[in-house]
Amino acid sequence: MAGAATLAALLSAQACAFSSAAQDDYEPPPRATAPCAWWYGIGDSPTARDIRIAASRYDVVVLNAMETAAMRQLHQLNPKIKVLVYKDLSSTRNYPGAVNGNQDAPYLPSGLGYSTSQREHPEWFAKDTLGRRIEWSGYPQHWQMTVWDKAYQQAWTKAVTAEVTREGWDGVLADNDFNSLSHYSTALLAGTADAKATDRQLRDGLDDFLAVAGEALTKAGKLFVPNVSETHLTPGRWTAHSRFGGAMEENFGFRDSGGAGGLLTFRGNEFNELRAQAALGESMLLLVTRTKEPREDRAGYASAALLAGPRTCWTPATTNDYLNPEWSPLQASALGEAVETATRRSDGMWTRLFTNGWVAVNPTAGPLRITAPEGLVTIEGKPVTAPLDLPAADGVVLVKPRP
Repeated sequence: MAGAATLAALLSAQACAFSSAAQDDYEPPPRATAPCAWWYGIGDSPTARDIRIAASRYDVVVLNAMETAAMRQLHQLNPKIKVLVYKDLSSTRNYPGAVNGNQDAPYLPSGLGYSTSQREHPEWFAKDTLGRRIEWSGYPQHWQMTVWDKAYQQAWTKAVTAEVTREGWDGVLADNDFNSLSHYSTALLAGTADAKATDRQLRDGLDDFLAVAGEALTKAGKLFVPNVSETHLTPGRWTAHSRFGGAMEENFGFRDSGGAGGLLTFRGNEFNELRAQAALGESMLLLVTRTKEPREDRAGYASAALLAGPRTCWTPATTNDYLNPEWSPLQASALGEAVETATRRSDGMWTRLFTNGWVAVNPTAGPLRITAPEGLVTIEGKPVTAPLDLPAADGVVLVKPRP
């Protein structure tokens, strides 16, 4: 009996020790909070003031490759901030600054330089059915590359991974993971019969390219975040392309039908995929809403709040140049933590409750009515006493009154 008692005591002590160690090692799951802020700062070199603002305001900043000093200063001012370098997946460029004389610049907006590619691998320039190189319409001296070519994929990946590791960037914002060449050119790729075949070749190539680059950068301990377009058209594309650190949606909350319809983000399977990724908290959602009017500001921020997870970041874009650090008063609304998942009504209205507020989004093409929780006010402090008539493609953000 004494031996049994001793064994029982020993097992009990081991169990307590294991429990204590487990508690010491335990990390609570990341919390779903109101959307963080980020800056797509590729318009020009940031000023000293821009850097101070960015360090205090943003969780994520994207800069051009030449801005290594600004990147290091941001890390010094805010060790938690993630600073990504801009690199284009699909083009090489020969405008001044990307090429100096006959030499590629030391820091490139693309993965591979125009001069080096032209000299050593001219086959990497995509050609149309007449054998001509494809220059992007509206973007002079941007040249479409053969993103489906495995040698191009490997060379881009090797060069970018080496640069990011050497300079100390946290990862890459990979632009132009696009759905269709038609955004830049009406050309058909050599060997394709129509626009659908051209787009399919590009999409399939980018699917493979993402895997090559993403795996290499992940192995190097870096984030790989593509700017993936029109994922509402292809189920599963957002999920697949965000698996190496996240993805960017540059047209989040975009209104269709020439600005008269509903919100495209809620079409197809895109919003469900965004919700799933946001809830996991393993990858970044970098969301951009074009905000030329207050309605777009409200719809964009409120839609981001519906998705808000531990790594969901949103920014307004009042211009197309990404020159200045952006900020919306809604980002100072202090919604707090989400206390429920986003809920969709049968008429299409979405809502979500937070510890310090509530949001609603009407993504449809017609007005809808909704009653807000009691005791909330607008971010300006105005009371809300009646059911809200929310116009098409609009949102609302309400908060608890502040002392």
